[in-house]
Amino acid sequence: MKPHYILAAAAAATTVLALAATPAPLPPSWSLLGQNPDKFTAGVDASAEGHGAKFLRNTSGDTTAWASLTQGIQAQRYVGQRVRFRARLRTRDMTNWAGLWMSVNNQDGKTLAFYNTQASPLKGSTNWQERSIVLDVPADAAVITFGAIGAGTGQMWMEPLAFETVGRDVPVDRMPPQPTLPTTPNL
Repeated sequence: MKPHYILAAAAAATTVLALAATPAPLPPSWSLLGQNPDKFTAGVDASAEGHGAKFLRNTSGDTTAWASLTQGIQAQRYVGQRVRFRARLRTRDMTNWAGLWMSVNNQDGKTLAFYNTQASPLKGSTNWQERSIVLDVPADAAVITFGAIGAGTGQMWMEPLAFETVGRDVPVDRMPPQPTLPTTPNL
C-alpha cells in the first residue's frame, strides 16, 4: 500500500473515532447553571464508556468553581405529595465534590424545601453510586428544581435518572441545622 493511502486511512479512522466520542448537547429540558457555569461544559456522553449519561466537566481548572445540571418543572401535579429524585453518579478526578440537589419554591421564588447530597459527596474518581433526595411539596409550591452539582475540577456523570412520588413511609431529607448564632458579640 502506498504511504499516502496509509496516512489517509489513518486520518479517516481518527476522524471516525473522534466523531463517535463527540458529546451530544443536553436535552432542551436541561440547563447548565450555578455560580460558574462559564467554567464548565455539559452534554450527553456518546462514548462507549459514557453510556449516554449526562455529564458536567470543569474546563477552567478553577478548583473553587461550581456549576449544576438543572431541570425545573411545575409543582402543581405534585402538591401535597412526597417526591424523590434519584440517579446514579460517577466521578473522575473531582477535587471538591459532586452530588444531587433538589429545591421546592413558591411563586415568589422563596425556598420551601431544599436538600443536596453534600453530606455523602462523591470525590476523586468513583464508580457508579446511587444518590437520592426526598422532599415534601407543600400547598404553595410552584416550581420543583433538581439536578446534579459539580464543585471543583474534574468530571461527573449521572444516569439513569428517576423522578417519582413516594409514600409517607419514605423519610424526607433535611439539611443539617445551621449552628445557632450568638445573641451578643464575643469580643
